[in-house]
Amino acid sequence: MNFKAQIIQGIPATLPEKKTYNPALNHAPVRKDILSPEEKKLAVRNALRYFPAKWHHVLAPDFLEELNTYGRIYMHRFKPDYAIYARPLSEYPYQSLHAGCIMLMIQNNLDPAVAQHPEELITYGGNGGVFQNWAQYLLTMSYLATMTDEQTLNMYSGHPQGLFPSSKYAPRVVVSNGMMIPNYSKVDDLERFSALGVTQYGQMTAGSYMYIGPQGIVHGTTITLMNAFRKKLSAKENPAGKIFLTAGLGGMSGAQPKAGNITGCITICAEVNPAAAQKRHEQGWVDELIADLADLVKRTKIAVQNKETVSIAYVGNVVDVWERFDLEDISIEIGSDQTSLHNPWSGGYYPSGLSFEAANEMMAGNPDLFKEKVQESLRKHAAAINRHVAKGTYFFDYGNAFLLECSRAGAEVMAANGIDFKYPSYVQDILGPMCFDYGFGPFRWVCSSGQAEDLALTDRLALEVLEEIKASAPAEIIEQLSDNITWIREAAANKLVVGSQARILYADAEGRAKIAEKFNEAVKNNQLSAPVILGRDHHDVSGTDSPFRETSNIYDGSRFTADMAVQNVIGDSFRGATWVSIHNGGGVGWGEVINGGFGMVLDGTNEASEKLKNMLFYDVNNGIARRSWARNQEADFAIRREMERTPDLRVTLPVAVDEDIWKDMF
Repeated sequence: MNFKAQIIQGIPATLPEKKTYNPALNHAPVRKDILSPEEKKLAVRNALRYFPAKWHHVLAPDFLEELNTYGRIYMHRFKPDYAIYARPLSEYPYQSLHAGCIMLMIQNNLDPAVAQHPEELITYGGNGGVFQNWAQYLLTMSYLATMTDEQTLNMYSGHPQGLFPSSKYAPRVVVSNGMMIPNYSKVDDLERFSALGVTQYGQMTAGSYMYIGPQGIVHGTTITLMNAFRKKLSAKENPAGKIFLTAGLGGMSGAQPKAGNITGCITICAEVNPAAAQKRHEQGWVDELIADLADLVKRTKIAVQNKETVSIAYVGNVVDVWERFDLEDISIEIGSDQTSLHNPWSGGYYPSGLSFEAANEMMAGNPDLFKEKVQESLRKHAAAINRHVAKGTYFFDYGNAFLLECSRAGAEVMAANGIDFKYPSYVQDILGPMCFDYGFGPFRWVCSSGQAEDLALTDRLALEVLEEIKASAPAEIIEQLSDNITWIREAAANKLVVGSQARILYADAEGRAKIAEKFNEAVKNNQLSAPVILGRDHHDVSGTDSPFRETSNIYDGSRFTADMAVQNVIGDSFRGATWVSIHNGGGVGWGEVINGGFGMVLDGTNEASEKLKNMLFYDVNNGIARRSWARNQEADFAIRREMERTPDLRVTLPVAVDEDIWKDMF
């Protein structure tokens, strides 16, 4: 059967042979053995319902073996033999062009060059799944290949519930991941219900089919680093020869060395998994690999002396680097961490003092001891950071639950008031007030043709729009526009593409709509050879309610509410999104965040033009309005400006309170 026929078929007519496990591949960590014997029976029964009864006697022991070995049922034997990557749109079978675009995006998320653990359908973050198992993948692709523009596919945590009649104005796919009853969002709940096969951790763009490889976070990391150095250095200094020390080279974190190179500093990024470090080096995302700590010290001193711009992956534990640099008195200007501490007990953080292999064995065989080792390591980690900060390091939390888990481990990371952390989130200090409150966030697009020429044209069109906007922009947003003009002008030279022909660019509502309109016109006029797929990271102005990251600079007491994210997804769905998604969990952990996203196909039609204007406007301004109500001054400026620009927009504004009224009241 050819590729198109296999996609349409879905579950194969003949039972595939059992596949041989390849230990050379980058597999997901073994998950906790948490189910009782009766629950394991239920998990296998749940898995078998995808298949004909005549296969059950073969599949039942196969699935139980997977469950006992990996802690999950992945159905490896059903992984298709064809290569999985973002093919040009024309190579997919579809009745709905928009559904064809979604198939392209799903395969991009599972491309081995893009995904962290593709055999287990995990895109990034250690547990950010597109699907729970390969049967779900096969069924979903079959549904998408055969659906019409008057059907909508419901996705329940990776499970394709089915095609339902709707209308051409409705989303083609509605995705939810991990949407638990609130009292069932503890860490072990995730392990138990995932093992049962009834929920999954979708991360953010993993379960939303909108991940574009590490490029998706390079831009945000670059903006963060540039502004961190601006905060740390004097106006006369630049980042050359200055150190940025961090950890993580997996999915999203793999962007850090590239961002450091664009910023112009020395990036030292520790990664305990040799395969992950090697992968980023082969892809050109990190310049050098060093596995010996003494060699790292020597190389770092040379880089500082020569004021180099270089990225170095240390294949080892970052705690050792913090401690050794303290002893060597090597100055670290900027420090952070991007290990997956939202997932601390299942491979998101590896404790110092254990090899990668030993840690994986302990994680599965003695999870209680592993948890002790992680928390002991976090205390050492924080203590070393504190010593460097006392010498002048600027440290920020990268929203990965680092400070949260340090606090739970008893590390000294709390502020004097005993409530806040002593170090800011990067959103509190940088992205919140400088970008999100003004409406700037991670707008992105994919050229469905797969042609680099189409991507180059979209880069030029986006640059034209930004330069046009900048010519009459207010002073408050000139720096944001200038940074993004530099970014898009140099994007091709920085070789950011991994997987699909995709681009990311921070833009506000005005910029996103004008860029999208240019793209739609270019598709209509055949300047672009195929539709463009719009999206964004959930890490944005409106899409995510996350008290320790995206909404950490909300100070009116509402940062623990999730109305904004839910309203955003509902609002996008009836304003023209091609697909929408809502997830429990993301970069900061299960039960710690609600986040939503969208995808939109620009097919050159008048309908697409109307949809992009309505949806992109709401997608951004919903969040600015909420941030304005929280009394964020930058957001107040942005929403008032938007109301002047858009007469139909009317937003409830906060009335300022004179601080003198508190005299003698408390």
